[in-house]
Amino acid sequence: MASSPSSKTLLDFFHRPSKRVKLPPSSSSTSQILPSMSTPAASDFSADAASPSDLTPSQRSRIELSRLLAASRRNLRICSDKVSVCRKDGGVAYVKLDELLVDETWRDVLLGELEKPYAQNLCKFLESEICSGVYGSIGSTDIYPPQPYIFNALNSTPFDRVKAVILGQDPYHGPGQAMGLAFSVPMGVKPPSSLVNIFKELQQDLGCPIPSHGNLERWAVQGVLLLNAVLTVRSHKANSHAKKGWEQFTDAVIKTISEKKKGVIFLLWGNSAQAKLRLIDEARHHILKAAHPSGLSANRGFFGCRHFSRTNLILEKMGTDPIDWQL
Repeated sequence: MASSPSSKTLLDFFHRPSKRVKLPPSSSSTSQILPSMSTPAASDFSADAASPSDLTPSQRSRIELSRLLAASRRNLRICSDKVSVCRKDGGVAYVKLDELLVDETWRDVLLGELEKPYAQNLCKFLESEICSGVYGSIGSTDIYPPQPYIFNALNSTPFDRVKAVILGQDPYHGPGQAMGLAFSVPMGVKPPSSLVNIFKELQQDLGCPIPSHGNLERWAVQGVLLLNAVLTVRSHKANSHAKKGWEQFTDAVIKTISEKKKGVIFLLWGNSAQAKLRLIDEARHHILKAAHPSGLSANRGFFGCRHFSRTNLILEKMGTDPIDWQL
């Protein structure tokens, strides 16, 4: 991805000002800092820190969120380091897909999926797109999201933590937009219209103020799998990586959730997402359907769907912690 005039990379957009969790005076540690991707996962309490019983529920929740964000960003850093090593070794950075799926829970439940013939063909296609330079002087700048973010949805939301699934279609194909989470954009990038409409519905549903950014990472680490049907795209060419194998892979992800978990809430917005119903056991899971949040269809059934409060109501009835949708 081409650098901006200020030389920022996509990684730079992910940071928001760190929030400190104030601990009681009896604690030997006075604060807990939300970890950034460039720092160690300091969110776990050491033996001499305050005991959980000394903390308020809000403090415990924020500490847990810090821990989950640290794990997600650690996975992203692992992928980024792999790409960096490739650049040092040979110039053009191409890392095999299997090496970019680093979350162990997904590697276990999808064991062998990326070794199947369709996945091998997909790998060859992506390698050609990235390395050939046919679509630009540096091929990797033309494919979104950047390689470390291709499996960001899975690396951010471990299989054993999936509570809800929001299905998207194609990654954003403009420079700097796609970050591997459906509907999400990095900090500092203007939210597209579909995401703005999602925030409007969230405000109407739960009273959440519309955020100043479009980074949905905090939803992902709480257990909301933000999964696109296709995980890569060529710059400015929507659906350019459709029917290359990604759909078969993401269908396998959905089927695995359906078969190996119970009580997951699937938020299916639009016809494309609702076509995935064939992969979901409706007797085991919860289905919420609405129109797509795009500007063309949001007024035809997305606004007023109240999927965010309905998701939390279902989770609470199952005895599961609700999602904090506020960003």
